Amino acid sequence: MEAEVRIHSVSINNFRGIRCATICLPAHAVLIGDNNTGKSSVLEAIDLVLGPDRLSRRPPVDEHDFFEGRYLPPAVEAADQGSDAPVNVGGNPPVDAAPPRIEIEVTITDLSDEQLARFGGSIEWLNTVDGTLFTEANPAGIDAAAINAALRVTFIGQYDPDEDDFTGTTYFTRSLTEDDTPTPFRKNDKQRCGFLFLRSLRTGSRALSLEHGSLLDIILRLKEIRPRLWEGTLEALSTLDVAGAPEMGISGVLESVNVSLKKYVPREWGAQPQLRVSSLTREHLRKVITAFIATGNGDHAAPFYRQGTGTVNMLVLALLSQIAEDKQNVIFAMEEVETAIPPYAQKRIVHELRKLAAQSILTSHSPYVLEEFSLDETVILSRTDQGVLSQSSLTLPDSVKHKRYRQDFRTKFCEGLLARRVLIAEGDSEAAALPVVARRLSDLNPAAYTSIEALGITIVNAKTETQIADLGKLYAGLGKRVFALCDLQTKAAQQAIEAEVEHLFMHPEKGIEELVLKNTTVEAMNRFSESLAWPQHLLAKHKGSNVNIIDALMDYFQWSKGNWGIADFLAQCSEAEIPLWFRQTCARLRELCDPPPAPPAAGPATGGDGGDFDVLSGL
Repeated sequence: MEAEVRIHSVSINNFRGIRCATICLPAHAVLIGDNNTGKSSVLEAIDLVLGPDRLSRRPPVDEHDFFEGRYLPPAVEAADQGSDAPVNVGGNPPVDAAPPRIEIEVTITDLSDEQLARFGGSIEWLNTVDGTLFTEANPAGIDAAAINAALRVTFIGQYDPDEDDFTGTTYFTRSLTEDDTPTPFRKNDKQRCGFLFLRSLRTGSRALSLEHGSLLDIILRLKEIRPRLWEGTLEALSTLDVAGAPEMGISGVLESVNVSLKKYVPREWGAQPQLRVSSLTREHLRKVITAFIATGNGDHAAPFYRQGTGTVNMLVLALLSQIAEDKQNVIFAMEEVETAIPPYAQKRIVHELRKLAAQSILTSHSPYVLEEFSLDETVILSRTDQGVLSQSSLTLPDSVKHKRYRQDFRTKFCEGLLARRVLIAEGDSEAAALPVVARRLSDLNPAAYTSIEALGITIVNAKTETQIADLGKLYAGLGKRVFALCDLQTKAAQQAIEAEVEHLFMHPEKGIEELVLKNTTVEAMNRFSESLAWPQHLLAKHKGSNVNIIDALMDYFQWSKGNWGIADFLAQCSEAEIPLWFRQTCARLRELCDPPPAPPAAGPATGGDGGDFDVLSGL
């Protein structure tokens, strides 16, 4: 069986929000992480290296493709900003000031016989265990099973001050160090690698057009039928006279123009104006030709992009299957496969991509997509404020069995994997109450509080206090900021949780019901009681004139545990009626996740009216 080509790894330097990164990819991968982590940038970087049509854009990169927008040599940039950095006569940078460059290297393995023959002089041998590269096929002392033929390709993008423009070229990586003149990795070479990047915002709208790089254009190129298409269409259009019939009136106007034209210029300058369908060029046709699809049960057809978004996405899948049939070794990279697609169709797309492609690389925020990938196919990305992008693999703690992980994936694990900040709540009541009370406080006093959602925090329900530490370790190991919320714990349990999370919010009661009822007002409890449709068994138990409202609500909260009982109570409280512990917790979370700007370095200290800090006085 012939090998199925795949991208083994990609190294990225100075590209968009990524200062540096090295990502290793399995045969099929889903890249996950919070928004603005760098998932799309990884796919865009690969496309710069392997996309056959990517470098046909001019310029191939621009100012915003460089990390922090820095594309000038340090001395030039400093001079532009008015600093005292040394600059040579004439404003030129010092000789040793290297301009920033975008450098992206992709390593391709499992090459086919055709690819090995074509790229033979640039092939290296990769130890897939430790990443070491060799120039010989059988290095001494290395297990032959760990050695795989590999091709490294590098894109270099930079600013050219002489042309005042940006340049970008892809090279065989070995030639950059071994040859006096690096060897370009050209469009025909890239086509042999079969990389296809499907952008969520662009692929669907262009899929059945003939623009360069569209899916239909790729299919036509594989079938080698484009010349017949262009010549036949152009010839037909050249003989089509638009509105030539006299009764339409337009031909008479054009003839009047022609008569007037003869008064001023000789015939050779121009004569016989006519209306035509297009400019009669291939490039113009690429932009205007598109497929029409019948809608409903009738014969009326409309442009394909006027169909529903979900239908367009399924059309994309159909086109992908055609490409895969015509070109067996294909690497598909696809953004947000779930866009406007119901869950069952999301799963179908994932299954089909895995069958069609030698390698599929997806980004997604959908639990229905993520659960179709195994643990070792899930690549979790995180990025520091300094632009260092790293990957993590998912290793379950001993207390979380793989079966339970699969069963609880949608309800417990998925949101945490996709978030940047995770708060692990002890149980149902805590998991429901904290988001509600934070949203309520934010509505009542936005100067002091922020909702959990606005802080970018995902609540994960541990279901039991014994799971908090293990889940904290799991998410912290993936580069997440992790917090925890629970009832009063033993000293040993508290220390175990604190060892795994950034901050533990532990209230002083044995249950959240006691915390709420001991620290709110009678007015709030009576108001809530009057609004309830009490269940019959609690009405029978708490009837008469001597009803103890605290006992009644305790029974109600315990009966409605897991059904938003406490959350509903807190949602109708005023700020003063919400227990102080909740107010302190919400204020502290805001302080941790969205700290106020640092005060000025000089000048008198500013204290304000102190209103925002009253709620923190007990911390």
